[in-house]
Amino acid sequence: MHILDTERLALREFTPLDAPFLLRLVNEPGWLRNINDPGVRSVDDALTWAEGRLFKAYRELGHGFWAVQRREDGELLGMCGLFKRAALPEPDLGYALLAEHEGRGYALEAARACVAHARTVLGWTSLMAITAIDNPPSVALLRKLGFVEQGQEQLEGYNEPSRVFRLAL
Repeated sequence: MHILDTERLALREFTPLDAPFLLRLVNEPGWLRNINDPGVRSVDDALTWAEGRLFKAYRELGHGFWAVQRREDGELLGMCGLFKRAALPEPDLGYALLAEHEGRGYALEAARACVAHARTVLGWTSLMAITAIDNPPSVALLRKLGFVEQGQEQLEGYNEPSRVFRLAL
């Protein structure tokens, strides 16, 4: 299902056909270093992971992490979206791109559109975000969007503490 468009990007729900892409994305060095290792080692693992992490949220919450595609050629670049983690009191913004697409403003463009979607379509009044302790590019992106750091927390499912941010919408 199509969610939104920006100048260069289209965001849509992931489908089972995206499992090979998801396998690649969640095994990127940046994902493993800054997010976690979900233990996804095959396309079947990726499909199982997507069912529990992506498709279930679409069905139950009506939002989640969406596929980020370049509009000009349809190439999948990464994911960005809105998710409600049990470990956080409010929904949060999350994003990840394949390394080859970093540094071109795609993450900021997608994240900015997701923040606007949270405010105007979903009617939310605030968003949270988390990063690894040492992830300067992600911290810079969140600050550009107006997020304010709230401190550090050890969140369930993460081996290291996370930096926690909040944005009033």
